Amino acid sequence: MNIFNAITLFGGLAMFLYGMRLMGDGLKTSSSGTLKNAMERITGTPVKAFFLGLAVTAVIQSSTATIVLTSGLVGAGIISLRQSLGIIIGANVGTTVTGQIIRLLDLNSSGTWFLQFLKPSTLAPLALIIGIVIIMGIKSRDSGKVGQIIIGFGILFSGLMNMSDAVSVLSDSGMVERLFSSLGENPLLAYLSGAGVAFVLQSSSATIGILQAFSTSGQMTFGEIYAVLVGIYLGDCVTTAIVCNIGAKPEAKKVGVVNILFNLCKSVLILTVVAVIHRMGLLDGIWNHTIYSGGIANANTIFNLSCAILLLPFVGVYEKISHKLVKDDPMSAGKYDEMLDSLNPVFISTPAVAFGRCYDVLLVMCQLAKANIGRAFDMFTQYDPEIMKQLEEDEDYIDCMADRVSNYLVQISTTITYHYHVEIMNYYFSAITEFERLGDHALNIAEIAAELNNKGSSFSKEALSELSVLWELLDTILNHTSEAFRKQNLAEARQIEPLEQVVDDMVNVLKSNHLERLRNGTCGVFNGSEFFNLLSEGERISDVCSNVGVATVARAIPEIHHQVHDYISKLHSGGDEEFNQVYQKTHDEYFQKLQGRV
Repeated sequence: MNIFNAITLFGGLAMFLYGMRLMGDGLKTSSSGTLKNAMERITGTPVKAFFLGLAVTAVIQSSTATIVLTSGLVGAGIISLRQSLGIIIGANVGTTVTGQIIRLLDLNSSGTWFLQFLKPSTLAPLALIIGIVIIMGIKSRDSGKVGQIIIGFGILFSGLMNMSDAVSVLSDSGMVERLFSSLGENPLLAYLSGAGVAFVLQSSSATIGILQAFSTSGQMTFGEIYAVLVGIYLGDCVTTAIVCNIGAKPEAKKVGVVNILFNLCKSVLILTVVAVIHRMGLLDGIWNHTIYSGGIANANTIFNLSCAILLLPFVGVYEKISHKLVKDDPMSAGKYDEMLDSLNPVFISTPAVAFGRCYDVLLVMCQLAKANIGRAFDMFTQYDPEIMKQLEEDEDYIDCMADRVSNYLVQISTTITYHYHVEIMNYYFSAITEFERLGDHALNIAEIAAELNNKGSSFSKEALSELSVLWELLDTILNHTSEAFRKQNLAEARQIEPLEQVVDDMVNVLKSNHLERLRNGTCGVFNGSEFFNLLSEGERISDVCSNVGVATVARAIPEIHHQVHDYISKLHSGGDEEFNQVYQKTHDEYFQKLQGRV
């Protein structure tokens, strides 16, 4: 073997690992939303959770990704540790699917045309051709993801073929035979070698794929590689446990611990059973028999599936041990701490899940701000210091949520590659700003009420009556805003702008009415200035709602993004019939109420 053969070998390894990463990332991105919803709804038995973990891992081809995602869901309180146990075991079985795909290396070129079609030498270039045609020739939202998956598949098999070619040179030199012969004579060394390589590559599927590529030399036997195979399980789960511990709560850390416990038990069970039945002579037929890619894939599947069946009934034992090894934190006093903890770094590599956690926090921000505005208006009729204290506390939570979501979105931004993810991120950044502003306006209104109370003053009966109509209108526009964001509802979003125009009209009328009260002495100068400040806050609230509504419309109709000013101008100039109808209906309804209370 010379330097050029080594370059071919490691170049093939690089292509294989990159192809696996490219394909896995595409699969995770395209399916993460569906997988998240499925995993969140798991409430059944460990057996059901097992099949879910198996299916999810078979789709995204990464047990690490599945278990890390599960860890995050446990840490966020979405599923319990007990519910996650079956998923963990299922993920270990699901990862064997990759090996079964790679066994296509075993196909004989002398077979039928269909088998020749499935050979990597045909599939690899065909996948690359199809992938690049989809990416460059089809302009759709999902074409990039689909093309990435297919190209990743092609690169993976191209790398495997390069490795196989390089290994054939090694086999002629006898190096492969000597290497695996020495491992066969020392099962502990073989076990540690498998664990070490899997730990460095951070993927059991990739490590087993490399082992399958080496098997094309025809110089590997079952007796020489079974311990390597078992060692791979430990190396991969240690990597997973480390990722699960990054910035995680104790419950999330326990997921990584359970995965290690399961794989340790699996290793002991396999090594013990294989040693016993070998001594009984039951493995003589395969022990020294040459093993190829398909045999390795089958052994991997049999080992994982049989251990899952045998060890699944003991999930409760793993749970108890994990509770002893990882102590719980003292209970936190913050009522939103658990929700904020759901902004877990482990979700960042799965944008659909990470954005889902941001959405949950933003929705609470919107609801808190809306509730605070209602409380603030109520304090003009009945001031309550306890309500003021609660309002200030919730405003602090809104600010905290805004900071946490902003920082989390910044972290997500380093991992996203698709345009529609960028659109979601921009929409959420906008929502953070607007919902935080709503909270600020609520506090400003409450402080006006507190100032009046401290001076022993209040608004006149006429002013309070007018304010009740304004608040009713603001409450309506806030409801449309909340629903527009909660459901991404275009119909709700379109209701906001005409109502914002009615708010502006009403504020102008209320200012005129209050000026008249100031002139005839019905209202004092101090109360007059505070009333004008209050009207300004109401107008700004409607402006914030307008911003959320326009952003929601622009997200549903992307071409509006670059024509927002023209879009709003068209609405307010009477160029949209739907806007005109909603505006006129709302204007008539609320101005009739206003006249009835004056």
